[in-house]
Amino acid sequence: MKTQSRRDFFKTAGLLGAGVAGLQPSKASAAPVNILSDDRMGVLVDTTVCIGCRQCEIACKEEHGLPVGSLDDYVDRTIMSEMRRPDTTALTVINEYENANNPGTASDVKVQCMHCDHPACVSACIVGAFSKQENGAVIWDESRCIGCRYCMIACPFQVPAFEFDKALQPRIMKCDLCYETRTSKGLQTACVEACPVQALTFGKRYDLLKLAHKKIAGKPDEYLDHIYGEKEVGGTSWLYLSAVEFNVLDFPQLSDKPAPGATEPLQHAIFKYFIPPVSLYALLGGIMWLGKNKDEEEEA
Repeated sequence: MKTQSRRDFFKTAGLLGAGVAGLQPSKASAAPVNILSDDRMGVLVDTTVCIGCRQCEIACKEEHGLPVGSLDDYVDRTIMSEMRRPDTTALTVINEYENANNPGTASDVKVQCMHCDHPACVSACIVGAFSKQENGAVIWDESRCIGCRYCMIACPFQVPAFEFDKALQPRIMKCDLCYETRTSKGLQTACVEACPVQALTFGKRYDLLKLAHKKIAGKPDEYLDHIYGEKEVGGTSWLYLSAVEFNVLDFPQLSDKPAPGATEPLQHAIFKYFIPPVSLYALLGGIMWLGKNKDEEEEA
């Protein structure tokens, strides 16, 4: 059998190089939807009204097909005394904090994805699995995700959760603003609909800001003069009113600058000339093939 010569190999390598060149970023990179509409929707959370009934937790789980468990478990308020974050079993949770300004009372805080106006997860995702929809929802596309989990690192609110317990097709889990089943059809979210005391208000973001400022102006002694989410990280679709400082409620202290601003230029520079691993492995395999044929020629 005639062995492959170096000249023949480099002809083959040239074809391989052409194949790699055909996988340049213009074809391999993703272009996610990232729309910042003036009419985007949002939710205003009034923590002074919330009673910590956790009906929003139940409604969210039912809406997204997650196990609800025993309803008796939601009566137990002790679980809310420790800071909880959303995870793969609960896309929203309620935490409770003592109101130092009014001893004997508590501030109950709903936690979920904030649906940022300038989402760090959308910017960080190298395959376009995350997108900012026109109605304000930040959603995730399972068919595009490669499981890199850059979104988890990028999120300033530490919200996206990964199904580490699943070996096959693990998902990134987070609040999707009930996009598929409700808000894309003009309906309010399941949690807002379930709230029995109207601590949650669904509507256009600019209307929610007007409502929040009106509440603060009407009762300046009851509300902190700060709407969390109005300016943090460039603005979010979820907005909060509180009677106490937000750092007491475990809200991260963030600047007004959008989160992607610092990381996006660097990330885009890194992946501008990204070559898929399969092409790299093919090239390395070719080099090994050349070395093997050289050894065979020397033995002959």
